[in-house]
Amino acid sequence: MTTSRSSQLPFRTPVSAHHREPVLDVVVPVFNEEKDLEPSVRRLHAHLSETFPYPFRITVADNASTDGTPRIAAQLAAELPELEWLRLAEKGRGRALHAAWSGSPAPVLAYVDVDLSTDLTALLPLVAPLISGHSDLAIGTRLARGSQVVRGPKREAISRCYNALLRSTLAVGFSDAQCGFKAVRRDVAERLLPLVKDTGWFFDTEMLVLAERAGLRIHEVPVDWVDDPDSRVDLLSTALADLRGIARIGRQLARGTLPTAGLRRATGDARAAGLAGQLLRFAAVGAVSSVGYVLLYIALRPATGGQPANALALLLCALVNTAANRRLTFGLRGRAGALRHQAQGLLVFTVGLALTSGALALLHRTTPTPARSTEVGVLVAANLAATLVRFLLFRAWVFRTGRRHATEATTA
Repeated sequence: MTTSRSSQLPFRTPVSAHHREPVLDVVVPVFNEEKDLEPSVRRLHAHLSETFPYPFRITVADNASTDGTPRIAAQLAAELPELEWLRLAEKGRGRALHAAWSGSPAPVLAYVDVDLSTDLTALLPLVAPLISGHSDLAIGTRLARGSQVVRGPKREAISRCYNALLRSTLAVGFSDAQCGFKAVRRDVAERLLPLVKDTGWFFDTEMLVLAERAGLRIHEVPVDWVDDPDSRVDLLSTALADLRGIARIGRQLARGTLPTAGLRRATGDARAAGLAGQLLRFAAVGAVSSVGYVLLYIALRPATGGQPANALALLLCALVNTAANRRLTFGLRGRAGALRHQAQGLLVFTVGLALTSGALALLHRTTPTPARSTEVGVLVAANLAATLVRFLLFRAWVFRTGRRHATEATTA
């Protein structure tokens, strides 16, 4: 199945158990790693041969090494049939991963750091949710409760501060952006990689932020991790590059220009694209909202009076109603566009407020002291009329883009 760039990602499906080609491609990005390359690749190859139940491939992505790394990689590729070697003319771990993943035919793509600091026993739990169709991306985390981590206080502090900075500035939900142990489904990578601009160490973070903002499912695996004391990472330059990356993504989020529309995953909610399905779901949400509205009005009426109670009850129900209809009626997930939808929903709320307030004012003008049951009955009738108007505005304006994407996904 092929889809256009503007449509949603297709439904997640499990990888066939009888796949003849490699199901998993594990990329090892390297730069001047002549010391660690051969023992690490042989260890990785042995582990996959013994424990991975599908065909696999290992790709050594050499990004412009100047030592003996290219020669060793070529020798290993000639000896091990499951090994490929990719040589890039420019440096950058992100560039190496982008090139290796973009050229791989495997349905599941992963990468590990050449030092194998992460215990390989976590590799199968990392990729299993992607093979089964449960998740879109998977990451190893050193910050989960079940993780076993051995590293110095300096790197521990840097890692925790960086991830805390991400949570406070970009409001991310994933716990560890920097662990060199990640995987992604190829159908997701085909859409995601062209949107990732960074070619260095911030590549991982940018990829995860885009995926999370699009509502893709990210699976986290606690890992055992032992620090490599011979790491070649320049902490200062990497930290400055990460800060620049955070600032760039933050500006895109503030401007609403983060490109996530083509990353949204089609789900069973795409069936709500038809008018009949949307009406049924909207009616169910509306019924619950109406009950909540009446109960709130009755509770607030003695303390605030009729008009304030009506406005407060309607406002609270409008916020919940917009969020529920966004998810259930129009099949939109993730945080992308959520604030804009709520703002538009509040404008729609003013229409309902005008209808119900006008009906209440007309009742009080004709009957100065109406019975409480009469007052509630008039408000329910006015609210039903406002509900119909709200559905039309939701469908034609507020969630128009989401409806179009769901329709495209169903058609595809």
